[in-house]
Amino acid sequence: MENSFPLIGDKLPRMTVTTTKGEMTLPDDMAGKWFVLFSHPADFTPVCTTEFVAFQNRYEDFKALNCELIGLSIDQVFSHIKWLQWIEEKIGVKIEYPVIADDMGNVAKGLGMLHPGKGTNTVRAVFIVDDKGTVRTIFYYPQELGRNMDEILRAVKAIQTSDANGVAMPAGWPENELIGERVIVPPAQDMAAAATRMDEFEGYDWWFCHKGL
Repeated sequence: MENSFPLIGDKLPRMTVTTTKGEMTLPDDMAGKWFVLFSHPADFTPVCTTEFVAFQNRYEDFKALNCELIGLSIDQVFSHIKWLQWIEEKIGVKIEYPVIADDMGNVAKGLGMLHPGKGTNTVRAVFIVDDKGTVRTIFYYPQELGRNMDEILRAVKAIQTSDANGVAMPAGWPENELIGERVIVPPAQDMAAAATRMDEFEGYDWWFCHKGL
């Protein structure tokens, strides 16, 4: 089986999908908003249940960043509906974001969510898409490994901060071991700028300068 999928910097392919909130066309219906499109292997499975609850518990944090959540698996929509009802009844958490029913697997194939070496269900893929419909980050996790939603939330916030300020984000931002919550200044692009860079910014060298926001 061959998979092709958009890469970082590509536009998310246009697709009309059936969801628990009705029919949607992506990325059109999310115009002006960021969104996290994530796949899960199957409804009524323990790890996926923990992930859906974790995403819901952070939903307001994502929305505060103008970012929506959209789930997906190759289950049918009635299975999604019943599972979400079960989560609300048994766990007390109401899932408010839509879940795509990709029962024919066409969306999953187009986004590279089916990995033959890991079976016939979708792996745990994450696509972070910006407000212009461009893919900005892609994560893949195997079925046996649940995702860290705080890292996904951090990634959205970090990319938005990078865009807004023309900077790069250090490892673990905003809690980096070397520079804390400061951000990386783009390195000088010519000899003259390199010679004065350390006079303008703090840093370890002209190519590794940082600043606060």
